[in-house]
Amino acid sequence: MANPHPVEPGQAAEHPEAVATVGHEPAGDHAQPTAFGFLTAPMAISLAMILVIALIVWKRVPAAIGKALDAKIAVIKSQLAEAEALRKDAEALKAEYAAKSAAAEAEAAAIVERARHEANAILVRARDNAEALVERRQRMAEEKIAAEERSAVEQLRATAVNAARDAAARLIAQRHDAAADEPLVEQAIRSMGKR
Repeated sequence: MANPHPVEPGQAAEHPEAVATVGHEPAGDHAQPTAFGFLTAPMAISLAMILVIALIVWKRVPAAIGKALDAKIAVIKSQLAEAEALRKDAEALKAEYAAKSAAAEAEAAAIVERARHEANAILVRARDNAEALVERRQRMAEEKIAAEERSAVEQLRATAVNAARDAAARLIAQRHDAAADEPLVEQAIRSMGKR
């Protein structure tokens, strides 16, 4: 709410609550407030600081802070040492597994090479066995053919002998009679007795 009557500078306000008056004093030295007649604000602050620092030193706070920091440093050093030991263990395990992996790869390569040699040996043996089998079968076939030839020759001879015997028997039957057979039978009996 605006005041209907403006107030001149230096005059009191018309309001009964308004108590303050504006006045100007000449610019000069102001007196510093003091406590106990000699203690100024900067001195009080300095004295409080000195008391706080003296109390900190008297209660050995820096030593306690140092001990706490030393303990924390010791814990960190032990953690670092443990981490270093774990890193070394991990590197040792890594090297061990790398060696095992290399050994396994070498063993696998040796197994593959051994299997290849065995397969080649089996192929060579199978080829040799097949060749021997073919040779044996060929020999058996040749022997069978030779046996068949011998059998055919023997049959042919037997047939020829039978045919010759039959022809001889017919010739003898036509040319000889019982009286002519008698000297031949006696000669055959004598020749058998000599044997």
